[in-house]
Amino acid sequence: MTPRKILPGTLIGFALLFFCLHAAAADPPRRIVSLAPNLTEILFDLGLADRIAGVTDYCLLPPAARQKPKVGGFVNPSLEAVVALRPDLVLLTDDGNPRAVADRLRALGIRTHVFKTGHIRDLPREIRSLGEVLAVPGRARERAETMARTFERIENRARTRGAPRIRTALFIIQPEPLIVAGKGTTMDDALTLLGLVNIGAAGRAAYPKLSLESVLGRNPDVIFIARGHDDVMASADRLLKRLRSLDAVRRGRVYTVGDGILRPGPRLVDALEEMAGRLQGRGSGAGAERVRRSARGGP
Repeated sequence: MTPRKILPGTLIGFALLFFCLHAAAADPPRRIVSLAPNLTEILFDLGLADRIAGVTDYCLLPPAARQKPKVGGFVNPSLEAVVALRPDLVLLTDDGNPRAVADRLRALGIRTHVFKTGHIRDLPREIRSLGEVLAVPGRARERAETMARTFERIENRARTRGAPRIRTALFIIQPEPLIVAGKGTTMDDALTLLGLVNIGAAGRAAYPKLSLESVLGRNPDVIFIARGHDDVMASADRLLKRLRSLDAVRRGRVYTVGDGILRPGPRLVDALEEMAGRLQGRGSGAGAERVRRSARGGP
Protein backbone atom coordinates (compact mmCIF):
# COMPACT_ATOMS: atom_id res chain seq x y z
CA MET A 1 0.00 0.00 0.00
CA THR A 2 1.45 3.36 -1.05
CA PRO A 3 1.67 5.88 1.80
CA ARG A 4 -0.48 8.94 1.28
CA LYS A 5 1.44 12.19 1.00
CA ILE A 6 0.54 15.02 3.31
CA LEU A 7 0.74 18.28 1.44
CA PRO A 8 2.33 21.32 3.11
CA GLY A 9 -0.96 23.16 2.89
CA THR A 10 -2.64 20.42 4.89
CA LEU A 11 -0.06 20.73 7.67
CA ILE A 12 -0.61 24.46 7.78
CA GLY A 13 -4.35 23.85 8.00
CA PHE A 14 -3.91 21.47 10.94
CA ALA A 15 -1.59 23.95 12.64
CA LEU A 16 -4.04 26.81 12.19
CA LEU A 17 -6.92 24.65 13.47
CA PHE A 18 -4.92 23.66 16.55
CA PHE A 19 -3.95 27.26 17.18
CA CYS A 20 -7.54 28.47 16.88
CA LEU A 21 -8.85 25.77 19.22
CA HIS A 22 -6.13 26.50 21.74
CA ALA A 23 -6.77 30.23 21.57
CA ALA A 24 -10.52 29.71 22.00
CA ALA A 25 -9.92 27.54 25.05
CA ALA A 26 -7.58 30.18 26.48
CA ASP A 27 -10.01 33.08 25.96
CA PRO A 28 -11.78 34.21 29.15
CA PRO A 29 -15.45 33.20 29.14
CA ARG A 30 -17.78 36.00 28.11
CA ARG A 31 -21.16 34.26 28.45
CA ILE A 32 -21.43 32.54 31.82
CA VAL A 33 -24.43 30.63 33.14
CA SER A 34 -24.48 30.20 36.93
CA LEU A 35 -26.39 27.21 38.31
CA ALA A 36 -26.16 28.12 42.01
CA PRO A 37 -27.05 31.23 44.05
CA ASN A 38 -23.66 31.39 45.79
CA LEU A 39 -21.85 31.28 42.44
CA THR A 40 -23.99 34.12 41.12
CA GLU A 41 -23.09 36.21 44.17
CA ILE A 42 -19.41 35.41 43.67
CA LEU A 43 -19.57 36.49 40.03
CA PHE A 44 -21.09 39.84 40.98
CA ASP A 45 -18.54 40.22 43.77
CA LEU A 46 -15.75 39.72 41.24
CA GLY A 47 -17.20 42.47 39.07
CA LEU A 48 -18.38 40.16 36.29
CA ALA A 49 -22.07 41.13 36.11
CA ASP A 50 -21.80 41.94 32.41
CA ARG A 51 -20.59 38.42 31.62
CA ILE A 52 -23.52 36.64 33.28
CA ALA A 53 -25.79 35.25 30.57
CA GLY A 54 -28.18 33.34 32.83
CA VAL A 55 -28.89 32.23 36.40
CA THR A 56 -31.27 29.95 38.30
CA ASP A 57 -34.70 30.94 39.60
CA TYR A 58 -33.19 31.06 43.10
CA CYS A 59 -30.44 33.54 42.27
CA LEU A 60 -32.03 36.62 43.85
CA LEU A 61 -28.99 38.44 45.23
CA PRO A 62 -27.66 40.92 44.56
CA PRO A 63 -30.93 42.47 43.28
CA ALA A 64 -29.44 42.88 39.79
CA ALA A 65 -29.36 39.07 39.50
CA ARG A 66 -33.16 39.06 39.28
CA GLN A 67 -32.94 40.77 35.91
CA LYS A 68 -30.83 38.02 34.36
CA PRO A 69 -32.43 35.32 32.16
CA LYS A 70 -33.57 32.31 34.19
CA VAL A 71 -32.82 28.64 33.47
CA GLY A 72 -34.87 26.92 36.19
CA GLY A 73 -33.81 25.41 39.50
CA PHE A 74 -30.30 24.49 40.51
CA VAL A 75 -31.27 20.85 41.09
CA ASN A 76 -33.27 20.57 37.85
CA PRO A 77 -32.23 23.34 35.44
CA SER A 78 -33.61 23.35 31.92
CA LEU A 79 -30.78 22.23 29.69
CA GLU A 80 -32.66 23.62 26.71
CA ALA A 81 -32.71 27.05 28.37
CA VAL A 82 -29.01 26.79 29.18
CA VAL A 83 -28.07 25.82 25.61
CA ALA A 84 -30.26 28.58 24.17
CA LEU A 85 -28.15 31.17 26.02
CA ARG A 86 -25.05 30.01 24.09
CA PRO A 87 -22.75 29.94 27.13
CA ASP A 88 -19.03 29.49 26.83
CA LEU A 89 -18.93 28.41 30.49
CA VAL A 90 -21.45 26.95 32.95
CA LEU A 91 -20.64 27.12 36.66
CA LEU A 92 -21.90 24.43 39.03
CA THR A 93 -21.30 23.38 42.62
CA ASP A 94 -20.60 19.90 43.93
CA ASP A 95 -23.22 20.52 46.64
CA GLY A 96 -26.62 21.10 45.07
CA ASN A 97 -26.08 20.59 41.36
CA PRO A 98 -26.45 16.89 40.40
CA ARG A 99 -23.40 15.42 38.72
CA ALA A 100 -25.62 14.26 35.86
CA VAL A 101 -26.26 17.90 34.92
CA ALA A 102 -22.53 18.56 34.48
CA ASP A 103 -22.12 15.31 32.55
CA ARG A 104 -24.92 16.19 30.12
CA LEU A 105 -23.55 19.68 29.56
CA ARG A 106 -20.11 18.30 28.77
CA ALA A 107 -21.66 15.75 26.40
CA LEU A 108 -23.19 18.69 24.56
CA GLY A 109 -19.73 20.23 24.21
CA ILE A 110 -20.33 22.99 26.79
CA ARG A 111 -17.43 23.92 29.01
CA THR A 112 -18.11 23.57 32.76
CA HIS A 113 -16.41 24.41 36.03
CA VAL A 114 -17.43 22.72 39.28
CA PHE A 115 -16.96 24.83 42.41
CA LYS A 116 -16.16 22.64 45.44
CA THR A 117 -17.86 23.66 48.69
CA GLY A 118 -16.58 21.03 51.08
CA HIS A 119 -15.30 23.21 53.93
CA ILE A 120 -15.32 26.89 54.82
CA ARG A 121 -11.53 26.94 54.84
CA ASP A 122 -11.57 25.72 51.22
CA LEU A 123 -13.59 28.72 50.06
CA PRO A 124 -10.61 31.09 49.52
CA ARG A 125 -8.81 28.43 47.47
CA GLU A 126 -11.89 27.79 45.32
CA ILE A 127 -12.39 31.50 44.69
CA ARG A 128 -8.76 31.85 43.60
CA SER A 129 -9.18 28.87 41.29
CA LEU A 130 -12.36 30.36 39.83
CA GLY A 131 -10.57 33.67 39.34
CA GLU A 132 -7.99 31.92 37.15
CA VAL A 133 -10.73 30.32 35.05
CA LEU A 134 -12.51 33.66 34.63
CA ALA A 135 -9.27 35.58 33.96
CA VAL A 136 -9.65 37.87 36.99
CA PRO A 137 -6.93 36.41 39.25
CA GLY A 138 -6.08 39.68 41.01
CA ARG A 139 -9.59 40.47 42.19
CA ALA A 140 -10.19 36.84 43.16
CA ARG A 141 -6.94 36.69 45.13
CA GLU A 142 -7.86 39.89 46.98
CA ARG A 143 -11.30 38.56 47.96
CA ALA A 144 -9.85 35.18 48.93
CA GLU A 145 -7.20 36.72 51.18
CA THR A 146 -9.78 38.89 52.93
CA MET A 147 -11.91 35.82 53.63
CA ALA A 148 -8.98 33.77 54.87
CA ARG A 149 -7.95 36.51 57.30
CA THR A 150 -11.49 36.76 58.65
CA PHE A 151 -11.72 33.00 59.17
CA GLU A 152 -8.38 32.98 60.98
CA ARG A 153 -9.36 35.93 63.18
CA ILE A 154 -12.65 34.31 64.22
CA GLU A 155 -10.99 30.98 64.92
CA ASN A 156 -8.21 32.57 67.00
CA ARG A 157 -10.77 34.58 68.95
CA ALA A 158 -12.69 31.40 69.76
CA ARG A 159 -9.51 29.56 70.74
CA THR A 160 -8.36 32.26 73.17
CA ARG A 161 -11.61 33.14 74.89
CA GLY A 162 -10.83 30.82 77.81
CA ALA A 163 -13.22 28.26 79.27
CA PRO A 164 -16.49 29.19 77.57
CA ARG A 165 -19.87 28.66 79.14
CA ILE A 166 -21.22 28.00 75.66
CA ARG A 167 -19.87 24.71 74.38
CA THR A 168 -22.62 22.99 72.39
CA ALA A 169 -24.82 24.36 69.63
CA LEU A 170 -27.68 23.50 67.32
CA PHE A 171 -28.24 25.11 63.92
CA ILE A 172 -31.85 24.92 62.75
CA ILE A 173 -32.40 24.94 58.99
CA GLN A 174 -36.15 24.30 59.05
CA PRO A 175 -38.31 24.42 62.20
CA GLU A 176 -41.26 22.30 61.00
CA PRO A 177 -40.41 19.50 60.51
CA LEU A 178 -37.25 20.07 62.51
CA ILE A 179 -34.26 19.80 60.17
CA VAL A 180 -30.83 20.83 61.40
CA ALA A 181 -27.33 21.24 60.03
CA GLY A 182 -25.38 18.02 60.31
CA LYS A 183 -21.91 16.78 59.57
CA GLY A 184 -20.05 18.18 56.58
CA THR A 185 -22.24 21.26 56.06
CA THR A 186 -21.17 24.89 55.94
CA MET A 187 -23.04 25.49 59.20
CA ASP A 188 -21.25 22.61 60.92
CA ASP A 189 -17.96 24.11 59.75
CA ALA A 190 -19.01 27.52 61.07
CA LEU A 191 -19.83 26.13 64.52
CA THR A 192 -16.46 24.35 64.66
CA LEU A 193 -14.71 27.56 63.62
CA LEU A 194 -16.48 29.30 66.52
CA GLY A 195 -15.23 26.65 68.97
CA LEU A 196 -18.60 24.92 69.38
CA VAL A 197 -19.67 21.30 69.21
CA ASN A 198 -22.56 20.77 66.81
CA ILE A 199 -25.06 18.39 68.40
CA GLY A 200 -26.62 17.85 64.98
CA ALA A 201 -23.42 16.26 63.65
CA ALA A 202 -23.72 13.03 65.61
CA GLY A 203 -24.86 11.00 62.60
CA ARG A 204 -23.83 10.83 58.96
CA ALA A 205 -26.68 12.83 57.46
CA ALA A 206 -25.86 16.33 56.23
CA TYR A 207 -29.32 17.61 57.19
CA PRO A 208 -30.84 15.23 59.74
CA LYS A 209 -34.42 15.43 60.94
CA LEU A 210 -34.43 15.50 64.76
CA SER A 211 -37.18 14.77 67.24
CA LEU A 212 -38.00 17.23 70.01
CA GLU A 213 -37.02 14.57 72.52
CA SER A 214 -33.57 14.29 70.96
CA VAL A 215 -32.98 18.04 71.20
CA LEU A 216 -34.27 18.21 74.76
CA GLY A 217 -31.99 15.33 75.73
CA ARG A 218 -28.89 16.96 74.25
CA ASN A 219 -29.76 20.40 75.67
CA PRO A 220 -27.59 22.70 73.48
CA ASP A 221 -26.08 25.81 75.08
CA VAL A 222 -26.94 27.99 72.07
CA ILE A 223 -29.34 27.75 69.13
CA PHE A 224 -28.92 29.44 65.76
CA ILE A 225 -31.79 29.63 63.29
CA ALA A 226 -31.44 30.42 59.60
CA ARG A 227 -33.36 33.66 59.14
CA GLY A 228 -36.24 33.30 56.71
CA HIS A 229 -39.58 34.71 55.65
CA ASP A 230 -42.48 35.30 58.04
CA ASP A 231 -43.80 31.74 57.78
CA VAL A 232 -40.41 30.33 58.77
CA MET A 233 -40.15 32.68 61.73
CA ALA A 234 -43.68 31.84 62.85
CA SER A 235 -42.86 28.12 62.79
CA ALA A 236 -39.65 28.88 64.73
CA ASP A 237 -41.81 30.60 67.37
CA ARG A 238 -43.97 27.50 67.70
CA LEU A 239 -40.96 25.20 67.91
CA LEU A 240 -39.22 27.18 70.63
CA LYS A 241 -42.35 27.30 72.77
CA ARG A 242 -42.14 23.51 72.84
CA LEU A 243 -38.42 23.72 73.67
CA ARG A 244 -38.70 26.39 76.35
CA SER A 245 -37.10 24.14 79.00
CA LEU A 246 -33.78 24.19 77.13
CA ASP A 247 -30.95 26.20 78.69
CA ALA A 248 -30.47 28.04 75.41
CA VAL A 249 -34.07 29.26 75.43
CA ARG A 250 -34.25 30.07 79.12
CA ARG A 251 -31.00 32.05 79.00
CA GLY A 252 -31.90 33.92 75.83
CA ARG A 253 -29.27 32.24 73.66
CA VAL A 254 -31.41 31.82 70.55
CA TYR A 255 -30.22 33.82 67.56
CA THR A 256 -31.27 34.18 63.95
CA VAL A 257 -28.58 34.32 61.29
CA GLY A 258 -28.70 35.75 57.77
CA ASP A 259 -28.93 33.26 54.92
CA GLY A 260 -25.37 34.09 53.87
CA ILE A 261 -24.34 31.22 56.14
CA LEU A 262 -26.21 28.84 53.82
CA ARG A 263 -24.35 29.99 50.71
CA PRO A 264 -20.55 29.70 50.52
CA GLY A 265 -19.79 33.06 49.00
CA PRO A 266 -19.15 36.73 49.83
CA ARG A 267 -21.91 37.02 52.46
CA LEU A 268 -20.62 34.02 54.42
CA VAL A 269 -18.03 36.29 56.03
CA ASP A 270 -20.75 38.63 57.33
CA ALA A 271 -22.78 35.71 58.66
CA LEU A 272 -19.77 34.32 60.54
CA GLU A 273 -19.07 37.72 62.06
CA GLU A 274 -22.73 37.94 63.04
CA MET A 275 -22.59 34.56 64.80
CA ALA A 276 -19.33 35.43 66.56
CA GLY A 277 -20.84 38.71 67.72
CA ARG A 278 -23.86 36.93 69.19
CA LEU A 279 -21.60 34.66 71.24
CA GLN A 280 -19.85 37.72 72.60
CA GLY A 281 -23.13 39.41 73.45
CA ARG A 282 -22.99 42.04 70.71
CA GLY A 283 -26.61 42.73 69.79
CA SER A 284 -29.37 40.31 69.03
CA GLY A 285 -31.32 41.62 66.06
CA ALA A 286 -35.06 42.14 65.88
CA GLY A 287 -35.71 38.68 64.52
CA ALA A 288 -33.78 36.95 67.31
CA GLU A 289 -35.46 39.01 70.01
CA ARG A 290 -38.89 38.20 68.62
CA VAL A 291 -38.10 34.46 68.62
CA ARG A 292 -36.78 34.49 72.18
CA ARG A 293 -39.68 36.58 73.47
CA SER A 294 -42.16 34.18 71.88
CA ALA A 295 -40.33 31.16 73.29
CA ARG A 296 -40.67 32.60 76.78
CA GLY A 297 -44.38 32.88 76.26
CA GLY A 298 -44.54 36.62 75.54
CA PRO A 299 -46.58 38.33 72.83
